[in-house]
Amino acid sequence: MPQTKPARRLWSREELIVAFNLYLKIEYGKIHDLNPDVIQLGKLIDRTPGSISMRLANFASIDPFHQERGVVGLKNGINQVQPIWDEFFNNKEELLFQSEEILAKKENTSVEDKYKDILVDLKYLKGETVLREVKTRVNQHIFRKIVLTNYANKCAISGIDIPELLYASHIIPWSKNEEHRLSPENGICFSALYDKAFDKGLIGVSTNHEIILSDTIKKKKETDFFYKYFKSIENQKIVIAQKYLPRKDFLEYHLDTIFNKTNDIII
Repeated sequence: MPQTKPARRLWSREELIVAFNLYLKIEYGKIHDLNPDVIQLGKLIDRTPGSISMRLANFASIDPFHQERGVVGLKNGINQVQPIWDEFFNNKEELLFQSEEILAKKENTSVEDKYKDILVDLKYLKGETVLREVKTRVNQHIFRKIVLTNYANKCAISGIDIPELLYASHIIPWSKNEEHRLSPENGICFSALYDKAFDKGLIGVSTNHEIILSDTIKKKKETDFFYKYFKSIENQKIVIAQKYLPRKDFLEYHLDTIFNKTNDIII
């Protein structure tokens, strides 16, 4: 008797969520089936690397950034991935953390153990307080990874590519806008100096993506450090993001509310 092919296993919601998690974390040019991260995810959810890369290409096909570039991606399977995409952009905090919980479970651990290095000071908290703080810390960690990937793991001003010196700088501060605190378009990768300067409004980024110096910085124009760290970057364009460009309205918020406001403390 002729052998029948085994039925194709449909993708579960959990599998789609962790695939989307990976899509956010890696560069578009690395979604192929030879990428170690793609291979590793395939092992975790018992899928072939080719299957994973196809799902990543499905997400790319509905990504507005790639649509604007005319990148077609893989259209087959869109109906499966579109609800996950929509869910993320309607409730980023919940879906991002949920994807990390699923991954931790697949890795036979817990979110708390997996991220113990960034949660170590929470051991004395209890109940809802610790749960809320764990979610916040983990989501901030993943946001950083997404933003750094978006800038090819380099400072958008200096080009420094040492991870320990890089920050995912929020354009609209975390505490000021819950809806967009995890939006990739709300982050720029800066090294430590420029992250702090941007956070405190000492430098800004125009809607044309050019660096602007505050009056406070310009008052230091006779100093050596001004010439070394600031004069050369004035009007310099920041590095173009791989996928998610800083949103114009986010940059306008920073310019109107934070830039040149040295008396305001932004948390």
